[in-house]
Amino acid sequence: MEFVHFLKNPKKYEELGAKIPKGALLAGPPGTGKTLLAKATAGESGVPFLCLSGSDFMEMFVGVGPSRVRNLFQEARQCSPSIVFIDEIDAIGRARRGSFSGANAERESTLNQLLVEMDGFGTTSGVVVLAGTNRPEILDKALLRPGRFDRQITIDKPDIKGRDQIFQIYLKKIKLDHEPSYYSQRLAALTPGFAGADIANVCNEAALIAARGEGTQVTMEHFEAAIDRIIGGLEKRNKVCLFKFYITSR
Repeated sequence: MEFVHFLKNPKKYEELGAKIPKGALLAGPPGTGKTLLAKATAGESGVPFLCLSGSDFMEMFVGVGPSRVRNLFQEARQCSPSIVFIDEIDAIGRARRGSFSGANAERESTLNQLLVEMDGFGTTSGVVVLAGTNRPEILDKALLRPGRFDRQITIDKPDIKGRDQIFQIYLKKIKLDHEPSYYSQRLAALTPGFAGADIANVCNEAALIAARGEGTQVTMEHFEAAIDRIIGGLEKRNKVCLFKFYITSR
């Protein structure tokens, strides 16, 4: 919401002599919604949104990565204020170790170009860079200093109230025999430590189990079976079937 306010009212900050923060690093475990949060920020602020993955900058050809970084920021400046989102930035933002051979040299030159574009000699304001990673500890220190990624936002797994709200979103897409609120609180209590992607997987798996069982609606039994499958994995029946075959044959 802080970045949304910056992008909606930039003059208010410029009149006081403040500079809009250049970027924010969204760090957290996989599946917690870092990409969704960046999309929501762009949609809420109503500015152009440019999205690329960190691996999109990596090529075997020399100079392709830095060229793509320059083109990306040039396009972002033309439609500023705008948001640039780099998903999985650890693909190019890994700490430099001084080895200049092959892919490492190309990755480090791409990182150097990104550092220059974010806070170099001739940068302009109005472009906010959001980046997502689940490995912030391996990023280069020059990338994390103030003036480049001013904000480092940790997005952790949701608590029971957060899981309840996430369940209500995904349950609306499923044909249930009760209202979503009837299931959400109990399912939130049954899924400690689940991230947003895990919760979406539970709802989808329950619908698949109901469809395989020729059910017309998804019930609580289907959700419990889906949670058991996600936590414990597929049920193995090989030994049981062999034992039953041995008993019946005798």
